[in-house]
Amino acid sequence: MDLKELTTFRTVIQEGTFSRAADKLHYAQSTVTHQIQRLEKELGIQLFKRGWDAELTEAGKIYAAEVDSLMAHWQHVRDQAQQLQQEERGILRVGMIESICTTWLPAVMSRFAEQKPRIQCELTIGNTDTLTQMLIERQIELALCGEPTKLDSLHFEPLYTERIVFIVHEQHPLAHRNQLTQDDLQQYPLAVGGRSCLYHLRLEKELSRLKLQPFMHSISQLSAVPALAKATGSIGVVLDSTFIDKQMVKLEFPLTEPHLHIGLLMLREQSYLPLSRQLLMNIVKEEAMQ
Repeated sequence: MDLKELTTFRTVIQEGTFSRAADKLHYAQSTVTHQIQRLEKELGIQLFKRGWDAELTEAGKIYAAEVDSLMAHWQHVRDQAQQLQQEERGILRVGMIESICTTWLPAVMSRFAEQKPRIQCELTIGNTDTLTQMLIERQIELALCGEPTKLDSLHFEPLYTERIVFIVHEQHPLAHRNQLTQDDLQQYPLAVGGRSCLYHLRLEKELSRLKLQPFMHSISQLSAVPALAKATGSIGVVLDSTFIDKQMVKLEFPLTEPHLHIGLLMLREQSYLPLSRQLLMNIVKEEAMQ
């Protein structure tokens, strides 16, 4: 039994005669007859009553009710086989937040390249909002980012949490403090990441509870915040994984929700994941757990 035989069987049912089915399929009528006979032999049942019109037998009616699902399954298996044939070559487009690039991305890419040397990776760095939009527009296939406020057609799998921390230069007047106060945030400006960054939005929500809003400098590149804080005498606000040199000091400030969930974000509609993407996801999960 193959897909051609199933297609011929369904076409005979749709057209009503073997000859019309042959015309539609661009086959000789003898070819249609031979395929039906072969299908009957493989199944061990007679599908059509003998005669001019293609009238189904009782067994043929039962089989006809299942043929669409059989063809759909067959097509799915064939599509998967084609996907597997293309697995060793191609391009995998992945987006990620900046903090991942300086932590465990090198280890992830090293392991992935070792197992999939012919898969090209196109990596895009952006904040959660940007990466979410790129995923929806299918510019990337997978994102490593924070949890969007609205998931809709997306699926988010949390892997670990990031903590919002405050930093100052070691020569800053507040460097000797263990914990910052609201008055400190009024006296010194803040240096923070771009306004569309997930942690920036969380920070704004936290600071909205204060009577007076702190003055803020913002920069889209999170890794540049420590240098900006040092140059301007500001209090920097970064994620705990952000690289800071030994001249910067971490300080505490009481936030209601200082943690952000970081994980894998993808379109919800996909039932089959290419092996290359599944492999990358597994490596990311393993590295995130270390």
